[in-house]
Amino acid sequence: MHRSSLLLLLITALVALVGARPASQSLTPTPPQVYETTDKIPLPNVGNLQVHDPNVVYWDDHYYLFKGGWHIPYYKASNMSGPWTQVGTVFDVESVIHQGNRSRPWAPTTIERNGTFYCFYTLSTHGSRNSAIGVATSSKLDGSPWTDHGALIRTGQGNGSDVWPFTISNAIDASFIRDNATGKAYLNYGSYWQDIWQVPLSDDWLSIETPAKPDAVQLSFIPHETFRPEEGSWMSYHDGYYYVWFSHGKCCSFDVRGFPARGDEYNIRVGRSRAVRGPFVDRDGKLLLDGGGTIVYASNHGAVYAPGGLGVMPGNSSTPDILYYHYLNTSIGFADEQAQLGYNYLKYDNGWPVVLDGIDIKSSAAIISRSPGWWSLMILSVA
Repeated sequence: MHRSSLLLLLITALVALVGARPASQSLTPTPPQVYETTDKIPLPNVGNLQVHDPNVVYWDDHYYLFKGGWHIPYYKASNMSGPWTQVGTVFDVESVIHQGNRSRPWAPTTIERNGTFYCFYTLSTHGSRNSAIGVATSSKLDGSPWTDHGALIRTGQGNGSDVWPFTISNAIDASFIRDNATGKAYLNYGSYWQDIWQVPLSDDWLSIETPAKPDAVQLSFIPHETFRPEEGSWMSYHDGYYYVWFSHGKCCSFDVRGFPARGDEYNIRVGRSRAVRGPFVDRDGKLLLDGGGTIVYASNHGAVYAPGGLGVMPGNSSTPDILYYHYLNTSIGFADEQAQLGYNYLKYDNGWPVVLDGIDIKSSAAIISRSPGWWSLMILSVA
């Protein structure tokens, strides 16, 4: 065979071989965009800290941020945009609760009363109801040791897990509210399974009231569905209303498990009531117990993905309320440990919270690439 003919056959075979590559190795993929590109939702103010499930306390003219992680690390800054300096950790060793991941608690919520700080924390594992909410206390935010008081509630296994509603709910994502009229303290908690609940705390805030028969109320629920993705609740008070905030949708491990359908990722929703125990309704008047919830913040601009794990910091005469949360910056990555701190100031429209514009993130365009086993997004600046 002539050499040129042989070369032509070889090139043809190679082209055919490339054309037969498995789809997972395609060089020119055309998958649908998985994140929201709307510009109707404002960009965040950038917190300049990698964080998951942030909790912020303003104390002694500084912001203190607690986050889920090894022994619950916490940080200090003079403003919400940082720079943040790590102060220490709540724990030096594992939690005294023998449940879940004892070295890496989730979703801390810290409250101050009369010079004592109370840190409520979660021990669990993904996809499990074998969970517990504990509490630790300290009189200082300077890295000094905290006292671990153990579990307030357990689900799945352990003491008290056989008491309703702990038999059907999931003891994660604790948050805190006091009745504005009486000062009574309540613990809000819950996730998926039977969604979000509230129980009264004892006067010392170190246990729940009447643990053998708790006066529990359900705050949110998605009926007629087996998948009920509501968690991470927070309760705030403003001008006569109590607001239940929560994260709705799929949260984490996008880089491993893949992306949910567009719009099914984390977003932040709210309902309100004149009473701390509800019932709560959304802006359309739908009960949160009937699956209601008004979206306040969600993926936007192709730069912010899956915001959630939220809290609300009350404002004062000169500063509005602040909604803060974690989100995935699509130019950085989609791994859990790449989540970023974001925040927006709030205004109220007929009593309903609305986020204000944040600091602009550089305009970006996205090219979606495909690598074996999962989707990744590469963001190219067009500014």
